[in-house]
Amino acid sequence: MATPQDPTGGGPASPRGPRGLMGKLREITYGMASHDMTRHALRTRASMEHLFILVTMGDMLGVPILPPYYSLRLMPYVVPQITTWKRRMLRERDVTDAMF
Repeated sequence: MATPQDPTGGGPASPRGPRGLMGKLREITYGMASHDMTRHALRTRASMEHLFILVTMGDMLGVPILPPYYSLRLMPYVVPQITTWKRRMLRERDVTDAMF
């Protein structure tokens, strides 16, 4: 019975394969060195996006910040994110949300 080969041409235990020793070392190094930074960067990006939407489309929640003209000009870029933004802004928060 033949064993399946990975796309790089090596066997399943190939050092260059995704399950090989080098792949495992790469994942361990990533986890130790940059996983936390990556998560923090993604959270910061999400917070900045939601803040931008709040400033531009705040009148949906009753926060009049910008005149409607600018909100209407930005509307085509914001429409795909409005449902998740509303859900996040109107969600109840707990003390543990800030911890994790």
